[in-house]
Amino acid sequence: MIPYIANTNKEVQEMLKIIGVNSIDDLFVDIKPHQRPKSFNLPEGKSELEVVSHLKQLAAKNATNLIPFIGGGYYDHYIPAAVSALVSRGEFYTAYTPYQPECAQGTLQALYEFQSSICALTSMEVANASLYDGGTALYEAAMMAIRITGRRKIIMDGGVSPIYRKILKSYTINLNIEFHESPVIHGQSDRKSILPLLDKDTAAVILQNPNFFGAIDDHSDIIEKAHELGILAIESVYPISLGLIKTPGEMGADIVTGEGQSLGLPLNFGGPYLGFMATRKEYIRKMPGRIVGETVDMHGRRCFVNTLQAREQHIRREKATSNICTNVSLCALQSVIFMSLLGKEGFKELAQLNLDKTEFAKQTLSKIKGVEVKRSSPTFNEFTIHLPIDASIVVEAMLKKGFAAGFPLGRYYPGMENYMIVAVTEKRTKEEIINYSRELEEVLNNERVMVSTRSS
Repeated sequence: MIPYIANTNKEVQEMLKIIGVNSIDDLFVDIKPHQRPKSFNLPEGKSELEVVSHLKQLAAKNATNLIPFIGGGYYDHYIPAAVSALVSRGEFYTAYTPYQPECAQGTLQALYEFQSSICALTSMEVANASLYDGGTALYEAAMMAIRITGRRKIIMDGGVSPIYRKILKSYTINLNIEFHESPVIHGQSDRKSILPLLDKDTAAVILQNPNFFGAIDDHSDIIEKAHELGILAIESVYPISLGLIKTPGEMGADIVTGEGQSLGLPLNFGGPYLGFMATRKEYIRKMPGRIVGETVDMHGRRCFVNTLQAREQHIRREKATSNICTNVSLCALQSVIFMSLLGKEGFKELAQLNLDKTEFAKQTLSKIKGVEVKRSSPTFNEFTIHLPIDASIVVEAMLKKGFAAGFPLGRYYPGMENYMIVAVTEKRTKEEIINYSRELEEVLNNERVMVSTRSS
């Protein structure tokens, strides 16, 4: 018998008899013997007690006491207890795809409110009911721009997350799309490199604000030039920053995407997260993903329903607006609960806390000998520092001291091995920032001693 399937041999035989076969093996007769797996090499089954004990041992290997100063697109924000309490209610937790509006009004209204919140946050006109994650949402935006313009050239700013850029190129490797990347100068988008690349063959220019280095930029001038040539502007954003900085809608962006993890979702070792997308009303029929609309029923009562459905389940695959099936509705619900709990003023206060604590961290770290805080551009809650040694060495040493010190840039940017991105959220206390600075200084001093000793 297969472990964890509570059927007796008698019950199995009864089911097989009803199906009309003699054994479980008979269910697979259409698969030729040489095409069947030789062995799954699975261990013997364990009891529930043994499984729980084994999982606890595995979980204990994870570092659960690290104080994170690492960002790079995913951030350690505080999540009010009410978020998990509400999202765990059975009527939400068990719901998936609301294909039958007559029995899914709660889920549909929640997703409608999510869309409304994303529109308010980005200053855009329409939004969908969430996508897979921030990286694939950016890919979807690029494909949307290609559908709208009929062009095949994409310009990407070097300040766009290298993780997102890799996702975008991986998803389009078999497509005839021409990519051009521009460098980052003093932390911001290099106009002298981007503007000459814009032409009548370009479908979209992809920008990020704040960018991967933490720098804030106003892309209004780039977007204006792009529009003169019929080019769409795609802006990838960090949602918490929009509590303070100029929104992509105010800059004139055509499509806005981002990672929604910071909107009430735990880091969770990498997921599940959600991607969000917003655009202008004129492009709504080209936007991928589910869209929930408000209407009235036959009695004139307000209600909600999926609308403008052109996903891969509903239409020929070559005509579909998306071929990524996943719609993380539960994560979208979690984020809209988070946003509603904060409200407009609370969201601004959250953003201000992130900014203020980051500025304190900048001041503190700049006092360490050999550490240079890059200040050529304004930042939100993430900034770049230059170290006297390889940042990867520093990160490894700081882990032993209980800190996830930051994101070493040399991994994605050759020649920047001594650079590191540091992220500070509202959760980081003054004491944590001071202790982080003290331990970083000690690590750098120890490394200097070791280098000096080896040299002599």
